[in-house]
Amino acid sequence: MKIIIPNQEKLDKTVAKIKAQGKNNIHILADFDRTLTYGSINKQKTPSLVAVLRNGNYLTADYAQQAQALFDKYHPLELDPNIPLTDKKIAMHTWWRTHKQLFIEAGLNKKDLEAIAKDPIIRFRKGVDKFLDYLHAKNIPLVILSACGVGEAIPIYFINAKKNYPNIYYINNSLNWSADGQALSIREPIIHALNKDETLIKDFPEIYKRVVNRKNVILLGDNLSDIGMITGFDYDNLIKIGFLNYNLDELRELYCKNFDIIIEGDGDFNYVNKLLKDLCK
Repeated sequence: MKIIIPNQEKLDKTVAKIKAQGKNNIHILADFDRTLTYGSINKQKTPSLVAVLRNGNYLTADYAQQAQALFDKYHPLELDPNIPLTDKKIAMHTWWRTHKQLFIEAGLNKKDLEAIAKDPIIRFRKGVDKFLDYLHAKNIPLVILSACGVGEAIPIYFINAKKNYPNIYYINNSLNWSADGQALSIREPIIHALNKDETLIKDFPEIYKRVVNRKNVILLGDNLSDIGMITGFDYDNLIKIGFLNYNLDELRELYCKNFDIIIEGDGDFNYVNKLLKDLCK
């Protein structure tokens, strides 16, 4: 594990401003997959929750093939630098709406979400438990913003870990369910990689009310696109922490240009926990 701080002077100034305004002006904005959880285990890249579902044969026999076909069609569009952002957003919305409908047709049940949330390959990073305990003790809101297609498995994971504290808020894709847990229909909004930002919070009034006046933000993500989570929020001070899990040499320069703190090599939360305690002094 390696900690990189591209501009120590800038970080120190931001830390001083946040400390001066106190813990009651802080909220945390975090991705889930490979940010709060490990990006790799035993040198093998960990799958996302939706990949665990796809690979686990939970749904109909043709689900995995159809889901992969959607990925093969739309993922290159997401990455193509020559496609305008507005067109990309339309494509991403179509991708996830189609995939959600596929969940329904393939027989997704809440029991499947409970099963993937228990998969041992999904594992909190070392120190995340202390991070969550500290935020709870200080009553600092944590907003988990995920574009995962089966995002409703995330709170189940927290429940299983006995960390589902009342200061934690989940913004994720969801479905409407029958009384016996069968997926029935798509619930808005549809969240994808290119609209995953805090403008969505306004669609969740109870969450928005908790953070709107907490304008000092600590952002945690593992992708450059996660920086966009702050889009639309009128913050005063922002510290961006990036977890660089793979392709270190290829991505280090880009991460250094875009994050205030980089934690390389699938590291733990010890640095984050020390920083948080410092900010709350």
